[in-house]
Order: sequence, then structure tokens, then C-alpha cells
Amino acid sequence: MTTTMTTPTISKGKLKARMLEIFREIEAGGQEWIVTDNGKPVLKIVPITKKGTVDEVFGKYYGQVVYHEDINTPTTDDWEDA
Repeated sequence: MTTTMTTPTISKGKLKARMLEIFREIEAGGQEWIVTDNGKPVLKIVPITKKGTVDEVFGKYYGQVVYHEDINTPTTDDWEDA
């Protein structure tokens, strides 16, 4: 097992011997792992994360956005090249 750029890597052979240990570590820590075959990355093991609700993600911004016109009105203004 080696670590590059903070993403742990492990060969297929070593993963087979330590699979449950690695899976438990991924579940507990949330870090993804790269699996290699003959030194080349072939798989990425990532934990499934819970998606936040709209309120959890944007709740702190409620009441802070100001609309100066109807946001659903199509714009007819030409934009200059940026």
C-alpha cells in the first residue's frame, strides 16, 4: 500500500487479503482508495455519501438573495464580449 497525493492506493492482490479492513476504513473515514493492477490505477473505491436536502445545502442563504426583477423573464440584452 502506498499513498500518493493523500489518496491511498493498493494492489489487487493486497486488496484481496485486506478487503474487509479496507472497506471498514473507507466507511469510517470517508476517504476513497485507488486499486492498481501491475502498478496502473484500474479502480476507485469511494464511499456512498448522503446527499443534503435543499434546506441543508442552501438554508444559510435564505433571505440573503435580492432579486431586482423577475428571474424568469428572458433577457433580450446583448452581452458584450467578455
